[in-house]
Amino acid sequence: MSAGDTRILIIGAGPCGLGAAWRLEQAGHRNWLLLEREAYPGGLASSFVDTAGFTWDVGGHVIFSHYDLFTSVVDDAIAGRYLEHQRDACVHLLGRYVPYPFQYNIHRLPADVRDECLEGLRRAAETAAGKDPKNFGEWIDLTFGPGIARHFMRPYNAKVWGRPPEELDWRWIGERVAVPDVARITENIRLSRDDVAWGPNNTFRFPLTGGTGAIWRNLAQKLPPDKFRLNAEAVALDLDARTCRTASGELLHYDCLITTMPLTTLALLAGFDPPPLEATSAYIFGLGLEGRPPELLRTKCWIYFPAPDCPFYRVTVFSNYSPQNVPHPTRQWALMFEWCVPGKGDTAALWERTLASAQQAGLIPDAPKIASQWSKFVPHCYPVPTLGRDAALNNLLPRLEAAGVYSRGRFGAWKYEVGNTDHSFMQGVEAADRILHGREETTLNHPEIVNR
Repeated sequence: MSAGDTRILIIGAGPCGLGAAWRLEQAGHRNWLLLEREAYPGGLASSFVDTAGFTWDVGGHVIFSHYDLFTSVVDDAIAGRYLEHQRDACVHLLGRYVPYPFQYNIHRLPADVRDECLEGLRRAAETAAGKDPKNFGEWIDLTFGPGIARHFMRPYNAKVWGRPPEELDWRWIGERVAVPDVARITENIRLSRDDVAWGPNNTFRFPLTGGTGAIWRNLAQKLPPDKFRLNAEAVALDLDARTCRTASGELLHYDCLITTMPLTTLALLAGFDPPPLEATSAYIFGLGLEGRPPELLRTKCWIYFPAPDCPFYRVTVFSNYSPQNVPHPTRQWALMFEWCVPGKGDTAALWERTLASAQQAGLIPDAPKIASQWSKFVPHCYPVPTLGRDAALNNLLPRLEAAGVYSRGRFGAWKYEVGNTDHSFMQGVEAADRILHGREETTLNHPEIVNR
């Protein structure tokens, strides 16, 4: 069979699935079909407009890129209709707002806490060389020392991941965490200098209208409509016969399958034992408000909340991403809160805690004029880099590939370190290139290269 005759089925119209479809079309390969169980494309990068006219993303998405190809595709999809921002992010700690990255801006802390953090950094720099951490918790202690570990890194990561850092591996980190330069931090303290330039998302873009989902809706519209099916859920797979059955009863034959469904779900459909993989679930709460944001939030992009007594771990000032995210930009604004939760709970009770904690942190007044309340439960938010993850992936992914199944994307490959939007899109592109041309999948196999 020639590459041109290969029947390629794609499951999932998030960034990864759309990346695969886009690449196949670009390569002139016409024998493909994409299935999406929802009535819209975008996956976790979708956006929604609530009944009051506010636009919401599924969490605090920002568009930045490790790839020229991804940048050019996004440029084409939104045709210049975007805003560019310099990141203005901070950490709320001890009643203060410390610029992000936290470890480079500890001069903003009370003097005793600042000195505790700096002394811990110095000792860590002197003693950590040559030590091999057993887990993420040990890596935090070895890298940052007890001060930053106690005040920020440990409590924040426990909130994000919903489990202690000792249960996580540390090899996923790469550019996800700013490893401290003690001399630079010491100089920042001496000069009382904010140091905020670190990281690949220091500058980011956001669509002028339609939220992050506008990118993926527009890209989907550029694909042949006869090869793109919405409301089409895959419910059964036969790896030997290479068939997929949909919820409507249709039986589809394929030679190669690119799937972005959660790998745990795929394993069950394929008849494998459930893999020992874990994911976080989350609630996204969108709060539309009348009036103007307080001075504290006029330029903020997002704020991290490590304190255990505050339920959310991140708050995004979503109206600052684009004024068009609210129906009346001159007199309304919007906040978006993210919680890690063990499962779907009492939404009303969670809202009550969200509002109370937002008031306590000074984000909203005691009697806010609420224009809208929107919420979404996300059963798969982050793929957790547990200690057993790599062994599970090294066992399962090759078995699937031997049957012509390429499980890719944030939850298809289950690699948080290459789970951003640009990574996910490129996983789809590279899977298509591998099927058609036998090329290396750099994003999947070499996160240390693509994140460099």
